[in-house]
Amino acid sequence: MIQLMIIVFIVGYLAISLEHVLKINKAAVALFMAVVLWILYAYVAPAIVPVLYPRELADFIVQGNLSSLSLAEQSLRFVAEKQMVTRLGDISEIIFFLLGAMTIVELVDLHGGFALVSHFMGVKNKKRLLWLIGLFTFIMSATLDNMTATIIMIAIMSKLVPDRTDRLWFASVIVIAANSGGAWSPIGDVTTIMLWVKGNITAERVVLHLILPSIVSLVIPILLVSWKIKGNRPLKTDPDDLEIGEKLYPNITRLDKFLIDLVGVGGLLFVPVFKALTGLPPFMGVLLALGFLWLLTEIIYRKRTDMRENQKLRIAVALKKIDMPTIFFFFGILLAVGALQESGLLTQMAGYLDQKLHNVYLMTGIIGILSSVIDNVPLVAAAMGMYPLSDPAIVQVGTYAAHFVQDGAFWELLAYCAGVGGSLLIIGSAAGVVAMGVEKINFGWYLKHISLKVFLGYLGGMLLYVLIS
Repeated sequence: MIQLMIIVFIVGYLAISLEHVLKINKAAVALFMAVVLWILYAYVAPAIVPVLYPRELADFIVQGNLSSLSLAEQSLRFVAEKQMVTRLGDISEIIFFLLGAMTIVELVDLHGGFALVSHFMGVKNKKRLLWLIGLFTFIMSATLDNMTATIIMIAIMSKLVPDRTDRLWFASVIVIAANSGGAWSPIGDVTTIMLWVKGNITAERVVLHLILPSIVSLVIPILLVSWKIKGNRPLKTDPDDLEIGEKLYPNITRLDKFLIDLVGVGGLLFVPVFKALTGLPPFMGVLLALGFLWLLTEIIYRKRTDMRENQKLRIAVALKKIDMPTIFFFFGILLAVGALQESGLLTQMAGYLDQKLHNVYLMTGIIGILSSVIDNVPLVAAAMGMYPLSDPAIVQVGTYAAHFVQDGAFWELLAYCAGVGGSLLIIGSAAGVVAMGVEKINFGWYLKHISLKVFLGYLGGMLLYVLIS
């Protein structure tokens, strides 16, 4: 049955990776795979639970007064009422963080928070524009999710770059910048969020240690791509273009839009501070920011009696725009990986890798390369399941186990490699898939013209991390 669990996970993994070929939403596969894995684990629980969790099972039996039940019933109750509930609690922290953050981002976007970014890019030289777009995407993806940052920046880029060939280069740089920008921020890429929420990394250390490697992973590809970009672009001369915010969002005053955008973005940036001040999980900080923003918008729209109700961009409107399939995908993947971890499979895999490789730089480097063909969320979730946090109080400095303490090299490099490695192929990240769909980037073109440049930046960032850590 354990072998069947492995087969189910591999088949599900392949179906998720080939979503663009099979035309089956990966969320459906993830949810189905998760439930099947937990069913299989429950079936073999009587043989596994007493061996892997003897003390926990004994405590559970005493606390629940279950001594009259058979071992099979006790094990099944342990799986359903202890392990699954614990997993759901851990997963909920990540899911509610994402839900809150995505709602805030949608509300800011609805009120034109990102529409005026294009006004800062009114440069004629194409190379300068390339660097500006890369820089803005890098910064934006540190506070937004990579997919949202990519969608916004490609929409802006498409208005500024009319030439089809140039747009392929620009869109590729946006993908690279989105993935590199999300890797160093605790509220950037979803994999970095996962590591931060679970306590594997801290906000201040991941920013301090990964921002320079992430910059290198962006700068090297942009330098190489900029050699392909020549000449100037035509500039728009429409004076009304400066009032794009008012043209697109005429029903709300500039001050109201500014307040909503400021509170929304500021609330996201405040989350790491909230965690440091209160010690509460990050999702509580996001919910605090969302609640305050919700109150603000309700107050703003309550006084706008001159507007029809369908013109009022309340939180309910933003919630309708949330990408719920993505949320269900994260939920399914994390639940599936939880079943593998509870069954002991990930622990066995970690032991095998330690025996064969025993090098955190090599292991994280391979994970980064794999993330170009396999979704990085399950990769990082599996790695977190394979390697529990080491206790710094009992780990000697300089030993192999020291790489797995909080803010250890393994966790920081995992965030960097899984994020940046997704740029190696156009299908390796949500940002890449978005760009591929919007700008019709051919897989072969990206592989031929972009992948090697990304790989050089990827290695350059890793090398810099080794030198400065």
